[in-house]
Amino acid sequence: MTDTRTSTSHKTGAAFAYVTTLFFAWGFATSLIDPLIAAVKRVFHLSFAEAFLTTSAWFIAYGVASIPASYLLARLGYSRAIIAALVTMVLGCLIVPVATMMDQYVGVLIALFVIASGVTLLQVAANPLVAELGERKSSHFRLSLSQAFNSLGTTIGPWLGSHVLLTGGVFAAGAVITVATRNQSLRSIDAGFLAMGVFFALLAAFIFTARRKIDAAAPAAVAGASPLAAFSSPWALFGALAIFIYVGSEVAIGSMLTNFLNSASILDIPLEEAGKMVALYWGGAMIGRFAGSALLTRVPAALLLAVCTVCAGLLCAVVTRTGGTTAAYAALSIGLFNSIMFPTIFTLTLERSSAPTSATSGLLVVGIIGGAVLPQIAGRIADASGGVLNPAFYVPLLGYVALTVFAIAAARTPARNGDGAVAPAPH
Repeated sequence: MTDTRTSTSHKTGAAFAYVTTLFFAWGFATSLIDPLIAAVKRVFHLSFAEAFLTTSAWFIAYGVASIPASYLLARLGYSRAIIAALVTMVLGCLIVPVATMMDQYVGVLIALFVIASGVTLLQVAANPLVAELGERKSSHFRLSLSQAFNSLGTTIGPWLGSHVLLTGGVFAAGAVITVATRNQSLRSIDAGFLAMGVFFALLAAFIFTARRKIDAAAPAAVAGASPLAAFSSPWALFGALAIFIYVGSEVAIGSMLTNFLNSASILDIPLEEAGKMVALYWGGAMIGRFAGSALLTRVPAALLLAVCTVCAGLLCAVVTRTGGTTAAYAALSIGLFNSIMFPTIFTLTLERSSAPTSATSGLLVVGIIGGAVLPQIAGRIADASGGVLNPAFYVPLLGYVALTVFAIAAARTPARNGDGAVAPAPH
């Protein structure tokens, strides 16, 4: 019996390690949007609302592709769905050079939509898979730990992205926007996405070699579950709304930070330097997730979520009322408190949903479309304020207030079985 348990633990541990690499990959890809916004704004002569369409194109994919992704997961199984997702991401990266050669911003948006559709399938597969790979009572810990590696990707992404996307060409000191400087900056965008495509291709090959280990450890509950079943569960709907608000708030802040830190009333630093500082925002989330994964073994998840939402809301309030370094570092510090929100909302919802795990996961990933909606609202507020970004932080401030309500409701609602573990999906 002991040998069997040890063997099972080894299989799930290996599968957990393989799947966690995916969290790093999509974190890296998603965080490149932040410096890309500053790049396309200048290269294509865009307003804030127009530049934030890069964010909208990315996160609209979650709303469009999540339910089909749940069907694909049920049909293909975990490993084949993950490989299909990575191949889709590679194809999206290849569209970017075509779009820039044609000087079409719309083509860049299409490429981002395709890449994000692949990321959506990864999220639908990987989040519930990590939650299921081990004892159910430690699902909060495992998903927060995997999300910590996601944050490692989001920390590295803005730094590397700013170095590639926001240097030379139209971003060189004293540069004038000409055909030559625009072309140089467009080629930098090409280089960044082609390099990312190579990375995704290598990761797909890696997962292909590990597919048997992943499938051997994967739960069988995914098979045959209709994604539409989640619409019958109030907690699945509530959780999807919370994910919508959280992702929208987090992405709105990340989308604004490069231009916010660059502005004369805040730090008045070059765009490249401001873009690299955004790594502090995502780095805070990484540190918080590593620390949070440990805290979640001791502190009730809903309580820790409430503490983090309140702190993030207070920091947003500081940003709206101040300027200079105070506002800059308050905005960057929000990342620390964002850290455990996504995995905690995800697992709290899985615990309380009456729908199958795969169906609930699909609906929760639909909620990520909030990253397309709230940044647009923030961008329009910034444009209406004459390019001043401080008032736009009222958008995430209200979001964190709503998430505090979710945390309190989760604390007052027991999980679907007595020990607080994720209830098994119905058969």
